[in-house]
Amino acid sequence: MIRIAIVDDHALVRAGLRQYFAEQADFQVVGEAASGREAMALLREGGLDVMLLDIGMPEQSGVDTLVAVKARAPELPVLILSGFAESQYATTLLRQGASGYLGKDCDPDEIVKAIRTVCRGRKYISAGVAEQLAEELGDKHADQPAHLQLSERELQVFLRLAQGETVGHVAEGMSLSVKTISTYRTRVMEKMHLASNSDLTYYALKHGLIR
Repeated sequence: MIRIAIVDDHALVRAGLRQYFAEQADFQVVGEAASGREAMALLREGGLDVMLLDIGMPEQSGVDTLVAVKARAPELPVLILSGFAESQYATTLLRQGASGYLGKDCDPDEIVKAIRTVCRGRKYISAGVAEQLAEELGDKHADQPAHLQLSERELQVFLRLAQGETVGHVAEGMSLSVKTISTYRTRVMEKMHLASNSDLTYYALKHGLIR
C-alpha cells in the first residue's frame, strides 16, 4: 500500500485527487494539508510513502516546503504538482530534491504512474522536462533566464520578495536574520541586474513564477 499525503491549498483539488486515488487498490491517502506548516505537521506524524506537493501556496511556498521536507526526511519522495509551466520550475526543483514534477493539466493517469515511479526510488520526468534537461546539458553556455543563476536560498528569497513580502517578514519566515536576507536580496539584484522589489515582481510575473 502506498501511503500518500496531498498538500494543496485548494480543497477542490485535494478532494478530486482523493476521490481518484480511492479507485487505485494500492493507494491510501493518509493525510491532507492546505499549507506548508500543515505539511510539516503531517511529516512529523510519520507513516508517509510519498508527498504530493503544490508549488503555489500562501504563507510558505512550495519551494520553501520542499526544502524543509527534504531537510527533515531526505528519503521521502516529493512529487511536485504545479499550475506553473514545467519550463519555469521543473529543473530547479529537481535539483533541490523533488522526485518529479507534473503540471496540474496533466492526465490523472500520469499522476498515478508518477507516484508509483517515485515510490520505487526513481525520478519521474515528463517528456517535456527530459527535453529541457537535454538542452541544458547539450548547451551549457546558452542564454538562460536570469533566475536560473540563483542558488537555492537566493531563489527562495527572490520569490518571497517578488510576492510583496518585506525583508523582515522573509527573515522571520526563513528563520534568518534581517541582515542575512538583505545580503541575499543584494546578490539576487546583482545576478538578475534588477534595481528594486518592483522589478523583481515584474520579472516573476513576466516569467510565470508567481500568480
